[in-house]
Amino acid sequence: MVFRLAHRFMANLSMAGALASALLFVAPVHAQNSPMSLSDRVARLEQQQQNQDQNKVGQLNQLQQLQSMIQQQQGQIEELQHQVQQLQDQNKAQYTDLDSRVGRLEKQGSAAPASSATAAQAPAASASAPNNAAPAATSTPAAPAESAAQKSAALNAYNAAFKSLRAGDYVSSSRGFREFIQKYPNDALTPNAFYWLGESYYATTNYQVAVEAFKHLLSQYPQSDKAADATLKLGYSQLEMKQTDAGIDTLKSVVSKYPNSNAAKLAQERLRRLSQSTR
Repeated sequence: MVFRLAHRFMANLSMAGALASALLFVAPVHAQNSPMSLSDRVARLEQQQQNQDQNKVGQLNQLQQLQSMIQQQQGQIEELQHQVQQLQDQNKAQYTDLDSRVGRLEKQGSAAPASSATAAQAPAASASAPNNAAPAATSTPAAPAESAAQKSAALNAYNAAFKSLRAGDYVSSSRGFREFIQKYPNDALTPNAFYWLGESYYATTNYQVAVEAFKHLLSQYPQSDKAADATLKLGYSQLEMKQTDAGIDTLKSVVSKYPNSNAAKLAQERLRRLSQSTR
């Protein structure tokens, strides 16, 4: 009896040990399948936040790059607008003067044939005079006829150079105006020839030579009707040569000396843009 009880007790004890071993084996498996620990969750949240911060930094960098590109493009647009305005100013000044020049040339062209006709009539009148008339009477009309021919030749030379200028052939126009000035230094169109000579050089960016032509006009023909425009283009040329202070002073002199001229309006506009660009 006692032996049986002892044997049963040992059997139960063995079963209890087996159960305990089984529990010890199952516990780690259960721990592996359980939710993450608090420290793991915190680490994951920190990693997610770090990733978000990196994304924000990348987006900020991209935004700054876009802003920089926009600023560069805006600067290029402003520079193009400035160049377009320069071209508009040049064309406006040239075409404004062109209208007045064509009017003057038409008047001079109509006057020249009249002089020629008068000269042609004089010899006919002398031919019909009596044979005992004074010899001087037949030689007097020769001088007006020669003067009319010279004026006609000068006008043709000037018109040829001006035609080249309007066609955009600035090399031919500058050559033509130089030859005109050399051949007809005392002609009424010589001051204008100096102005258009300067314009021909200005159009081809030969600013130093243009300055010399404009200055010669202003020094030798200060009362010319081209003085205002020559002063304006002198200022433009100085600005193109990076002589900013001299150019500004010249443009200011246009406004003060010729306040009611179109050149003064263009000078004021250029001065306004220069003032804005330095702010």
